[in-house]
Amino acid sequence: MQWSARTAETVTLGLAGALLALGALTLDAAGRVLVGAAGALLLAVALRDVVLRPRLTADGAGVVVRTLGGRDRLPWAGLRVRLRTTRRLGVRSRLLELDTAAGPDDAGTLVLLGRRDLGADPAAVARALEALRPG
Repeated sequence: MQWSARTAETVTLGLAGALLALGALTLDAAGRVLVGAAGALLLAVALRDVVLRPRLTADGAGVVVRTLGGRDRLPWAGLRVRLRTTRRLGVRSRLLELDTAAGPDDAGTLVLLGRRDLGADPAAVARALEALRPG
């Protein structure tokens, strides 16, 4: 099983970034900086989505998370899968939390992934991961 950012969202971000970058060429100096920076940011996020595809992969051995630093393999033994829900300013957000820390002195690995990273509801991904967990 694997999850990654939705292709349509990635393409939309890339197109919007390219249009902003091109549009920046027609503006004055201040506008070029602001609109050009916005275009560059959108292009960077789209590129990140492409590079980190698929973001999360799960199989019988464990979970693999792709990050900009490489791939992190998290074996099922010691892996806690939780759904973290927060509410700020009236907006509720949910994150998939993958934690390998065994105790308070163990640094372990903590990975937080949202709907945008996964391309799916984090609650559904958490259920799928727990169903895939052996034993």
